[in-house]
Amino acid sequence: MREALFIKQSTKKWKEYEHNKTNDPDELASAFIAITDDLAYAKTFYPNSNTTKYLNGLAAGFHQSIYKNKKEKTNRIVGFWRYELPLIFYTYRKQLLYSFVFFIIFTMMGVLSAKYDTNFVKLIMGDDYVNMTNANIAKGDPFGVYKQGSSILMFIQIAANNVKVAIIFFVLGILFSVGSLYVSLKNGIMMGSFQYYFFSKGLGLQSVLVIWIHGTLEISSFIIAGAAGLILGNSLLFPKTYTRLISVQKGAKIGLKITIGIIPIILTAAFFESFVTRHTEMPVWLSTAILTASLLFMVWYVILYPQLLNKKLNYNPIN
Repeated sequence: MREALFIKQSTKKWKEYEHNKTNDPDELASAFIAITDDLAYAKTFYPNSNTTKYLNGLAAGFHQSIYKNKKEKTNRIVGFWRYELPLIFYTYRKQLLYSFVFFIIFTMMGVLSAKYDTNFVKLIMGDDYVNMTNANIAKGDPFGVYKQGSSILMFIQIAANNVKVAIIFFVLGILFSVGSLYVSLKNGIMMGSFQYYFFSKGLGLQSVLVIWIHGTLEISSFIIAGAAGLILGNSLLFPKTYTRLISVQKGAKIGLKITIGIIPIILTAAFFESFVTRHTEMPVWLSTAILTASLLFMVWYVILYPQLLNKKLNYNPIN
């Protein structure tokens, strides 16, 4: 839009922010987000104007108000998960949707491949794993693999591996998004064939109640990491009004924030797999409650809460 119209639409809001500063952290955060958003727009379309200089000064004042002492640094960390990450999810909801859809498609490819090729599961999971699982099924303990070894050591290994996988999802996005889709393809086919294997043995419901205690958070985090990779790749493919370099820097920063932001979810999934999933004898109501609570949390935090927060803050990011 023309600069005059931009100023006309926003002047009242800017004056309110300038003359009615508050000490409430939530209101400060809301105002700061709105001002920095307007500043980003102004820098893009009116880089040398007085409007941009004015907004830059206004944003600097709010920044000093928010981060002026150590206590606020702690609030900044909390605010990242409370405000910034959910708003990023809202801004890049399309990439999250694409990542989810692709993962589901790849999972169904794994299911169909395992259904029509009896050797496919061994090809994907390995002969040793399949033979071990068959032996456990014969002994009446099909999920005995989760009971092996130390819970603490298992947690460390699983957490480290899944954090690595999430980083790979993100970093390979630089390959024009194809890299992230390839990692999604591998993990989706593996999950689909793995899950079908238990259904083919008549253990479908039991496998869901056991595996998805940790799988709900784990797979969700991989889908989100895949979205981070798509954001990085798309920033290279579609720089829009930015130079390609600046666009990639912006995409890398956003993708990195997402990848770091989901680490607590990955660690929680690893904790469940190491300390909870091994109790395969737990009551059905308890395992159902855990996986349902995990699913509801992911839907709330990644989809519903960001929408409510965006509406509350009137957040209007520039993509």
